[in-house]
Amino acid sequence: MMKRFLPHPFFSFVLVIIWLMLVNKVTVGNILLGSILAILVPILTAPYWPGHPHVKSGVRVLEYMAVVLWDIVVANFQVAAIILFKRRRNIHSRWVVVPLEITTPEAITILAGTITMTPGTVSAMLSADGRSILVHCLDCDEPQAVRDEIKNRYERRLKEIF
Repeated sequence: MMKRFLPHPFFSFVLVIIWLMLVNKVTVGNILLGSILAILVPILTAPYWPGHPHVKSGVRVLEYMAVVLWDIVVANFQVAAIILFKRRRNIHSRWVVVPLEITTPEAITILAGTITMTPGTVSAMLSADGRSILVHCLDCDEPQAVRDEIKNRYERRLKEIF
């Protein structure tokens, strides 16, 4: 019965919080409207959710988040240095194809998002068979090194999580 009205309870809770942050005022009416939305949106979108991803280790998730956060901070400084100190003709922008061993849609989505969130790289396209991802690098002297870093820092951890 509860699963019928709240198919994704955590998602519903997050929706209420996001709604209250959007309206920027906590009132009874806003909480009520946010709660109604938090019940209706998951019910209406439930048929489109293929299933819940199975996460093997919550500790690995926290480790992955720490690694990504650190990489974002470091990459921001690297991109700033490239922009401020390198001449345009010295920047070697390249496309790199990264073969994937992960197969779950959730893991591939998180990997693509991680690559895009890290300054200096953008995930551009997933192959039709889902076995490789095309990544654009702002400054890349060795495409193999970029490929190895993505596989070792991110994909390896995602395989442990999913």
